[in-house]
Amino acid sequence: MGKIFRFHKDVDTDQIIASQYLLYPDIEEMKVHTFESLDKTFAERVQPGDFVVADENFGCGSSREQAPSVLKALGVKAVIAKSFARIFYRNAINIGLPVIVCKDLYDHVQDGDEMELDMSAGVAVVDGAEYACTKLPEYMQGILDQGGLIASLNVEADDEKEGVR
Repeated sequence: MGKIFRFHKDVDTDQIIASQYLLYPDIEEMKVHTFESLDKTFAERVQPGDFVVADENFGCGSSREQAPSVLKALGVKAVIAKSFARIFYRNAINIGLPVIVCKDLYDHVQDGDEMELDMSAGVAVVDGAEYACTKLPEYMQGILDQGGLIASLNVEADDEKEGVR
């Protein structure tokens, strides 16, 4: 169970983490500025296991990997939106942040609502109502469980070095 943080359509990567913070040496320093232009208190209020729910085209704009990285560093369990910008979606999977397409959820929830998400079943539950979402295939769940595509590939490479199959 986590709290919903609801955002509008066309949230771009500069709104997730503004470009001036990309000069910081690491994600830990950047994450306190997440969504600063949209919600100055987001980074203070979000808790591990909470969710970002958005309208269409979440993560549009530049290809910066720091955008999904700051959300993951803050403990966001998943980003659920009507649709995603392709590069944000890919970057999120690369770093192990679940991104789930759910067409009906956004229109029926409010900021602060409590939600449960079963990624394997593709179901979000808010106030007893169920919303069908994209189901994550088993292989995709495995990639996310290992920390993302990069981490998954590193595990495979290490296994090959050790002769594990």
